[in-house]
Amino acid sequence: MPKMIISVDGVVIEQVALAKDRTTLGRRAYNDIVIDNLAVSGEHAVLHMRGGEVEIEDLNSTNGTYVNAVVVQKQVLKDNDVIELGGCRIHFRARNSQGLSAGSAYDPSGDYSSPIPLSSAPTEAGALVELGVPVLRDLSDASGGQDLPLQKVVTTVGKPGVAVAVVTRRRQGYVAASVMGEVRLNGAPLGADAVGLQESDVLELGGATRMQFVRV
Repeated sequence: MPKMIISVDGVVIEQVALAKDRTTLGRRAYNDIVIDNLAVSGEHAVLHMRGGEVEIEDLNSTNGTYVNAVVVQKQVLKDNDVIELGGCRIHFRARNSQGLSAGSAYDPSGDYSSPIPLSSAPTEAGALVELGVPVLRDLSDASGGQDLPLQKVVTTVGKPGVAVAVVTRRRQGYVAASVMGEVRLNGAPLGADAVGLQESDVLELGGATRMQFVRV
């Protein structure tokens, strides 16, 4: 039976066996697979199981559905494909195998007999930064600010209830959009429509947080 191995920041949080012809994914509680992330739409995507094939379909989501880092509208999944919705990664397994327990690190080799302890799990952020992946640099910190690597397809920043924005990786580059509250890009109001980010652009959230888009 096909299954979805759901992970956040490299840590498995849930496994779901696909037993239905139609399985929905989204932020709202009535979905079959609920992903509690502001960058995920209420009804984000659906999985169709027909015979031996599983097809994923984007439901006109705000931030898109990605398979192996490529945005898709509809696509038949292959074993070991990686789906990205917001800050969540879902590894598709077309065949039965021993699973990982929640809280274990995901081993992309597919050998689930010995889950990697969290203490020894490799961190991908550092390696990505070394390759020149963009970061959001916190300019609000007088000590020089910390860098938030943009290693995910969608990165959510800000404070819920005050101001929240999402930065999304697309094939042509990175874009930003407002989710809620007062969000500005280079001093101009930023709305829900995605705007391309350029080197040294500054995001302001709620008038208190300033983050600069830079490559390191």
